[in-house]
Amino acid sequence: MAVYDLEEQEQISELKAWWAQYGKFVTTLAVAAALASVGWQGFRWYQNKQASEAGALYFVVQQAAERGDAQKAREAAGQIIEKFSGTAYAEMAALLSAGVQFSAGEGKNARAQLEWLVDHGSDPALRDIARLRLASVLLDEGAHADALARLQAEPEAALKGRFADLRGDVLAASGKPAEARSAYQGALDAIAQGGTEGGETLREVVRVKLQALEG
Repeated sequence: MAVYDLEEQEQISELKAWWAQYGKFVTTLAVAAALASVGWQGFRWYQNKQASEAGALYFVVQQAAERGDAQKAREAAGQIIEKFSGTAYAEMAALLSAGVQFSAGEGKNARAQLEWLVDHGSDPALRDIARLRLASVLLDEGAHADALARLQAEPEAALKGRFADLRGDVLAASGKPAEARSAYQGALDAIAQGGTEGGETLREVVRVKLQALEG
């Protein structure tokens, strides 16, 4: 029993010595881990709260779009962009609201929301769609050089045909038929590679435009 007590005392002494040397470090790690856990939980709660509030506002944009209420859609989208710009709802709201603005003849408001999405969006596909629609708005306003500038960067593969088609429209409107024909042919080539949404319909539209220029 005495031997056991002696061994136990030695172990206790070793433990005390180890704790004296490393105890502060272990405590610091434990506190840091606890703080990190609390911080992560707080961050997740904040993210969920942001997403919930942004989602509610996006629903307002959707309802306004269904009614064709350009002002309501613009205001709700503006709130999402201002308060929740880091969420996917901000990008979707900007795109949806811009369509409502354009349909209502509010080209300036449509352009502003599309420009925000092009400059600040994180989703490449949505940014490309916004560039395409922005170029269309600029074409409608007669700003041909600005429209071409928006179409210059290479889009995702699924949108190449549409980008080339719109580039042809801008060039034709600019009085450059030879360049427009080249753009339309590029659109047909892109559509032929597959992957373009509504490719068959777009192909026929582009062919008619190309034939009109050639005629």
